[in-house]
Amino acid sequence: MRWPFFDARHSAFQCELEEWIGCQSVPASEEDVDAACRRWVERLGDAGWLRYCIPIPFGGAERPLDVRTLCLARQTLAYRDGLAEFAFAMQGLGSAPISFFGSPELKQRYLPGVGSGKLIAAFALSEKEAGSDVGALTTSATLQGDEYLLSGEKTWISNGTIADFYILFARTGEAGPRGLSAFVVDSTTEGIHITERIETTAPHPLATVHFTNCRIPVSGRLGSEGDGFKIAMATLDRFRCTVGAAALGFAQRAFDESTAHVLSRKLFGAPLSALQMTQAKIASMATEIDASALLVYRAAFAKDQGADRITKEAAMAKWYATEAAQRCIDDAVQLFGGRGVTRGEVVERLYREIRALRIYEGASEIQQIVIARHVLQGAT
Repeated sequence: MRWPFFDARHSAFQCELEEWIGCQSVPASEEDVDAACRRWVERLGDAGWLRYCIPIPFGGAERPLDVRTLCLARQTLAYRDGLAEFAFAMQGLGSAPISFFGSPELKQRYLPGVGSGKLIAAFALSEKEAGSDVGALTTSATLQGDEYLLSGEKTWISNGTIADFYILFARTGEAGPRGLSAFVVDSTTEGIHITERIETTAPHPLATVHFTNCRIPVSGRLGSEGDGFKIAMATLDRFRCTVGAAALGFAQRAFDESTAHVLSRKLFGAPLSALQMTQAKIASMATEIDASALLVYRAAFAKDQGADRITKEAAMAKWYATEAAQRCIDDAVQLFGGRGVTRGEVVERLYREIRALRIYEGASEIQQIVIARHVLQGAT
């Protein structure tokens, strides 16, 4: 897909990644999701794709954390395999707070391993009673000398079962967002226990992780005390539109599968594509995919051009693209008929994979609230 938002290097990047992922065998992710995800991280690291997640001084690519590149990577990988896209995305999301807010020592300790695929990152923000409401977090970190004593529980943690380290947000001060701080926590730290493996419609290494009196050195804190909310929002602000890019990859795959199917499938002596109701679905899918791409890459372009915050634009991109992809994939399943709900069919897999994207990193309803607030604030 070619848009005016891109430089020549973006086109080259996408072409190279498309060629590479097209040559990869897909691990049997539903049999052993942990092992499959580890293999994707290793492959992506060995091939150099994870270098686009980290800064240049620590082994990064030419333009690290270029949001358009991150979006193109997620879109391209999602088109082929949802777990490959997940593996790439989590290396970026789970290490970005270190890239932007970590000390030189933390950057040197973790980022080269992320870029090479030797270390697996996780972003530990959500709790059972504090998902979208980040200010309600209850996990606590109490300063004792030169260490913090960390206790609490995180859930819905991507890579929770396989992470080498967590970017963890905990309360160090007053109630609400201002009392939060961010830490890098090694998974080998004493007092960490995986209490639940979370099974979802599209298998991923999700877990509930309990922390009991974990001792975290002060040097493991990101930024200053009280910077946690700022760090979380700055990270999500950059990565939220990339979720829309992943949805775009899923939708494009569903569209391509559908167009090939309706052109070859015969019904009442003619191709399925000859029916006007089929044509209406194809037209709707094509339009929603293009609209999603424009919103996603508008937000990414704005960030890459130096915009301080793209909160409204990223929310629009994430909300619209994930909802549109759900509609496109649902139409694809309908066009395939009985095959569409048969395990092993591409569109059946896509139907399971798209659903979570409408929830994580802020559900669609939260994105609508964010958009409305920005619009109404600008109108006053």
